[in-house]
Amino acid sequence: MKSSKRNWRAIGFALLGMCWSNGHEINAQVDPKPDVIVIDAKAASHPFPHFWERMFGSGRAILSLRDSYRHDLRAVKDVTDFEYLRFHAIFHDEVGVYDEDSQGQVLYNFSYVDQIYDGLLAAGVRPFVEISFMPNKLAAKNILHSFRYKPNISPPKNWTAWDGLISAFTRHLVDRYGIDEVAQWYFEVWNEPNLDFWAGEPRQATYWELYDHTALAVKAVNPRLRVGGPATAQAAWVDTFIRHCVEKNIPLDFVSTHVYANDLPEDVFGTPADIPRDQMVCRAVSKVHDQIQASPRPGLPLIWSEFNASYKTEPDVTDSIYMGPWLADTIRQCDGLVDMMSYWTFSDVFEEQGVVKTPFYGGYGLIAAGGIPKPAFHAFELLHKLGNERLQLDSDLALLTRRNDGVLVLALWNYAPPGEAGSPKTVTLLLKNSTAKQASILRVDRDHGDFHPAYEKLGAPRYPTQAQIRELRTATDLPAPEALHVEHGELTITLPGHGLAVIELK
Repeated sequence: MKSSKRNWRAIGFALLGMCWSNGHEINAQVDPKPDVIVIDAKAASHPFPHFWERMFGSGRAILSLRDSYRHDLRAVKDVTDFEYLRFHAIFHDEVGVYDEDSQGQVLYNFSYVDQIYDGLLAAGVRPFVEISFMPNKLAAKNILHSFRYKPNISPPKNWTAWDGLISAFTRHLVDRYGIDEVAQWYFEVWNEPNLDFWAGEPRQATYWELYDHTALAVKAVNPRLRVGGPATAQAAWVDTFIRHCVEKNIPLDFVSTHVYANDLPEDVFGTPADIPRDQMVCRAVSKVHDQIQASPRPGLPLIWSEFNASYKTEPDVTDSIYMGPWLADTIRQCDGLVDMMSYWTFSDVFEEQGVVKTPFYGGYGLIAAGGIPKPAFHAFELLHKLGNERLQLDSDLALLTRRNDGVLVLALWNYAPPGEAGSPKTVTLLLKNSTAKQASILRVDRDHGDFHPAYEKLGAPRYPTQAQIRELRTATDLPAPEALHVEHGELTITLPGHGLAVIELK
């Protein structure tokens, strides 16, 4: 979740991509010396769980009751089979959980909570429960965040009342869904307390108090329930948080934190070093991974509960074909360092900075308003096809895997920074210890899975008609895979700038 302190701004469209067809460039000069990558079917390997697609984030809790939200949820579930969903504000007054009568007696109402979580479970997705924000009548002060829905970020006026809310909420979930089910959920305490989502002073010490009360109350309902934090922005506080929990004997089942690819190095690492956008996320993941390993609890799972290429609304990043290579290379770099990563967000049904004014504004979601898939949606769709075993490969622009059926699946990309078109790249694959004769290729680039050409042709309408929305959805559909022959153990492929391809070798 992106804080107002990170200087929100909107950036106009900078359309990316080079035109190409059937894997060959048009009006572009290709390097006559292609890169060569050796694909060795007997190379050293290790397990490759799909950590990048197990969880997604979304707009606040109440939005999950909308039909458009649930439509997008099912669409992303269909292409990734993700397991968990995280959102803010389950205790916001619009959900109606907490109230007090005229005598100050506490009243709980879990009607909307049930509808929210029932909807997730019906879609085959479990809640990753972010415990936030403060009900207005329980808040010590009326301190509202700048988001459109104005969450209250105050500490509670009474810790006994907060403990009672957490206990009643958790007990209700166990009573409704059963401990065997809820024990598979996660309970994360708050969101980014090191930024302006927490008004306790001093922030860290008062967040420790919030965490301690919450974790103990959750565990008191049933010790099988999983609770963790600190859910910080910019990969902060993890080492001190673990030490605090160990010293105070406070339950801690997992560590969670966030980073975005355009976070500033001085905020994440305390140094002004130049860290490019394609390296920031996994550099931060590595930092926290190492902190956990050096801590008194080196076995703690690391859950990266928010990440994306930008925390701003940048159309030339999150709406663009840039996302394919960026995501693929982030997966390559983060493998082995993190248990689960949650892309923020699965859908542009999202209102933190206000009601969406145009379908394509640089929103964080994989799917734009109107249910129109973006290139990032198709990038996840392609990368889902990777196998669950990763093979060693001497390349920083490819990822080689093997599926359970023995088929080799290769992700190949052509990265360029945002705002740069990039140059086409030709790559020759040399197969070793493989009898593959055919290659099946799916792509995401300017001509595959990108709404921009069709949207431009329509005149970039601010409010597309229903017919135009259907046309845009159809235009973003991926074509059938290309079929190429592997000749003498070789295969040559050309990718345009910002191109991503996933290749099955059979």
